[in-house]
Amino acid sequence: MRSDVGSTSRSVVIHFSLTPRVSGGSTPSQARRGSGAEVRDLGEGGGGTRPPGARGCQSRPPWAGRGGASACAWPRRAARRHPGQLGAAPAAAGRAAGRGAMELEPELLLQEARENVEAAQSYRRELGQRLQGLREARRQIKESASQTRDVLKQHFNDLKGTLGKLLDERLVTLLQEVDTIEQETIKPLDDCQKLIEHGVNTAEDLVQEGEIAILGGVGEQKEKLWSFTKKALHIQLDSLPEVPLLVDVPCLSAQLDDSILNIVKDHIFKHGTVASRPPVQIEELIEKPGGIIVRWCKVDDDFTAQDYRLQFRKCTSNHFEDVYVGSETEFIVLHIDPNVDYQFRVCARGDGRQEWSPWSVPQIGHSTLVPHEWTAGFEGYSLSSRRNIALRNDSESSGVLYSSAPTYFCGQTLTFRVETVGQPDRRDSIGVCAERQNGYDSLQRDQAVCISTNGAVFVNGKEMTNQLPAVTSGSTVTFDIEAVTLGSTNNNEGGNFKLRVTISSNNREVVFDWLLDQSCGSLYFGCSFFYPGWKVLVF
Repeated sequence: MRSDVGSTSRSVVIHFSLTPRVSGGSTPSQARRGSGAEVRDLGEGGGGTRPPGARGCQSRPPWAGRGGASACAWPRRAARRHPGQLGAAPAAAGRAAGRGAMELEPELLLQEARENVEAAQSYRRELGQRLQGLREARRQIKESASQTRDVLKQHFNDLKGTLGKLLDERLVTLLQEVDTIEQETIKPLDDCQKLIEHGVNTAEDLVQEGEIAILGGVGEQKEKLWSFTKKALHIQLDSLPEVPLLVDVPCLSAQLDDSILNIVKDHIFKHGTVASRPPVQIEELIEKPGGIIVRWCKVDDDFTAQDYRLQFRKCTSNHFEDVYVGSETEFIVLHIDPNVDYQFRVCARGDGRQEWSPWSVPQIGHSTLVPHEWTAGFEGYSLSSRRNIALRNDSESSGVLYSSAPTYFCGQTLTFRVETVGQPDRRDSIGVCAERQNGYDSLQRDQAVCISTNGAVFVNGKEMTNQLPAVTSGSTVTFDIEAVTLGSTNNNEGGNFKLRVTISSNNREVVFDWLLDQSCGSLYFGCSFFYPGWKVLVF
């Protein structure tokens, strides 16, 4: 059994679970129990078996048939013999019987009419129930179809918006890349152009000055010719800037792969499916004190589940919240308010897949059992807001922390789960008792049964020879108690009320009889730890 309570360092969580047993008869394990004690190894996964006779919050999943093998099997009424019809007889006797049937008394005819009316009423009730089932089935189909349409429209609208945004972003990126290449490669050409234009202007000025000097003649313009010649030599008319060839400069183009359209089209055409039946459905809801055990199963043999995802919500809420994701097929949802309806649904993820399957048909359940609570205000222990978790703090005071009321009833299963541990002590105890007795440091006393953190089992203060494994972080300790005898006993053991107790821990269990001085319809539970760090959850 797993719970939704996370573990923290240096703390212990103990779960108490109350699960009624089947009344009348005994289970195979009970048949093996004698008046003495015995220890059994439950093997791998022994602690995860379904509690016998556990009460379910909902007895039938919605996909189960209503009438046995066929959901539409009409009720069949046993054929009734007509008054006066006594069976096979010779023809004369048959005719005489027929004449006798015609002369029946009115009382017999009235009785026959009443029976027919009762049968017709029963038949009408059965048909009415089946009509109601058909209405529920039609409503489920129509509501789920409408919800599926809305989901599909919203999803593809979101997808179109997202794809359009992605394409726009990609376009902007490519245009920016074009602008960058253009700017980086144009700049050297601009610099070269400026240099060439400067050279052209210089050459034009030199040409004009030379033409004027030549037209003046040698005698008159000697100085001008000399100055022009020196200037021409200084300009270096034989030096030309290098201009890049066209093959050496970028020639931009867009490389677009049209095959992406086919790829996207293939993905789009394969995107999304419509499932008419989820591959997993909730199988059972079992009420617990302050919690509900949810069990689910696969209903599609071709589906291989890798993980499951469980969600729940109050029926008055519009929002589901995740409570479990993992490979297990059952989970106890804690922090459940009594007599409040909750809705549960589960889905699965196929092996090697990323997406989740469709949700199961939501199931409604609630717990009528009063949540277990520790006694508040006890020095040495800090409690959670719901008072179902107790943490041994650093206070030097010692003593037994009891439940606030005797909320454990015989025939149920009480579970403690230890999440983290402190330093163990042989006087530590986890167990149940007939009444609260102050002044004791441990439940290792009269009128109590308990297990110590070292695995020792104590009955009315006496240690048993049989011992369970030591309590470690993550250990689950369960108590199953059933009434065996009432009234006086013919022995010298001093008790007149016998209880059959089964304590299980770490895949082993010990069974023994517990004698009390008086009948106890309900019991207290308690714990005691001498060192800090132990954290105990009870449910």
